[in-house]
Amino acid sequence: MDPEFKFVKPGEVRVRFAPSPTGFLHIGGARTALFNFLFARKNRGVFVLRIEDTDKERVKPEYERDIMESLRWLGIEWDEGPDVGGKYGPYRQSERIEIYKKYLEKLLEEGKAYYCFCTPEELEAERQYLLSIGQAPKYSGKCRNLPKEMVEKYKKEGKSFVIRFKVPQKEVEFDDLVRGKIKFDMSLSGDFVIARNFYSPLYNFACVVDDFEMKITHVIRAEEHISNTPKQILLQEALGFPRPLYAHIPLILGPDRSKLSKRHGATSIKEYRKQGYLPEALINFMAFLGWNPGGDREFYSMNSLIKEFSLERVQKSGAVFNIKKLDFLNGFYIRQKSLEKLAELCIPYLIEANLIKPQFKEREFPPAYGGKEIFTVYKISETGEEITFETLKKIVGIYQQRLKKLSEISELTDFFFKKELKYERSLLKWKDMNDEEIFKSLDKLENLLSKIDDWSKENLEKVLMEEARKFSESIKREAGDRGYLLWPLRVALTGKEASAGPFEIAEILGKEKTLLRIKRAKELIKS
Repeated sequence: MDPEFKFVKPGEVRVRFAPSPTGFLHIGGARTALFNFLFARKNRGVFVLRIEDTDKERVKPEYERDIMESLRWLGIEWDEGPDVGGKYGPYRQSERIEIYKKYLEKLLEEGKAYYCFCTPEELEAERQYLLSIGQAPKYSGKCRNLPKEMVEKYKKEGKSFVIRFKVPQKEVEFDDLVRGKIKFDMSLSGDFVIARNFYSPLYNFACVVDDFEMKITHVIRAEEHISNTPKQILLQEALGFPRPLYAHIPLILGPDRSKLSKRHGATSIKEYRKQGYLPEALINFMAFLGWNPGGDREFYSMNSLIKEFSLERVQKSGAVFNIKKLDFLNGFYIRQKSLEKLAELCIPYLIEANLIKPQFKEREFPPAYGGKEIFTVYKISETGEEITFETLKKIVGIYQQRLKKLSEISELTDFFFKKELKYERSLLKWKDMNDEEIFKSLDKLENLLSKIDDWSKENLEKVLMEEARKFSESIKREAGDRGYLLWPLRVALTGKEASAGPFEIAEILGKEKTLLRIKRAKELIKS
């Protein structure tokens, strides 16, 4: 239990993540969800998912689905929410309208809120006037003290209204668990709107009601909500609600310390998943966006984060987003995967790049058992050859150390699935080799490899490494420089400047394809 919460009994902590489904779950929202989840698990509390879907024009069901799918993919599971239920539901604001209506009526009856009939044009004129005289715009309170009979008259006439909260002219102070004491002078703020009508509550009001009704003890959210906190505290006081504890976590900034945007590499969790980032890497990365446990340790599993997490170690200053750090972490977690699992994760990218196609086949069980089994095989799109999962594992395996993202697998390995390679002849040149020397190198390789029966990586390496040393001397080049033989081999097999080792590649391609690609490289040099 964190020391600052010793007065909250273990198991009584209740936190919430309350996204508005008006877009795909972004890195900032996911980070907020993670911090709430870690805090709840650390303190044996409850993590609530609440969907704030009252913005009917912007809310879409696919965004809500994305939020839930993305959180689950990350391993952030909620204890109560729209799909799993709970005793404080419903957990969509659109299904809680009658609850809000009850509290709106209470505030109106007690004279703590009022109907405002000012038109948008009147409010804009008022705003422009205050700006013109150098004052911060705030509502004048024109409708604050309208006689009751006037209010009823306007309502009968069908005049449109909003409901405003009467802001007490006083200072509001609260202890932020990250930032310490924060004070606001509410005399500088006008009466704010809490609902467009009885069936359209606005954020600050609905949030306060939901946090009370759902017994939320700690509100952990982004720094941009600090300005909402005094309004919510005043509403809590007006309704007689207890005040939850607040913790405002820092903004996520780009490397240039400006507000994070797509140009910094930030995007939705869905897009990170599509690009081939692993959930373990994103969780590890997001945890360090504003939190630091101290020490030099860089890699944390979800269980380790739960054990170590504390709001005391959440920083006040902005958290800098560094895509290179995410790539580094992702590469680490890719290397921790079993080859079997990594191949399974990479195959969809090979299919999407149209390098291979899945085929479904049937086989019958022995008559004693009966029935059939459907299984998957893969075919190379260009050649129609069948390729086994074992071969795909080998292809993925030789790049496991190089991958930063799963999506890179297609570009790195496409040469395995090509009928013919296309590359510039100059790429075959090692250092300052001329065409005659390149041809000699390829010719030597063809002669050597055609005589090898043991086509294992180990044997290929044993034979070619010794021959490569001799070859550089035979063409009167730098003694011992094996690149004069091995570089043309690598390029002939891959068509790339950078690749895995030629021995591993040759082993996977097989003898026939290896010799065919060397012959085509010789033809390219001759042309």
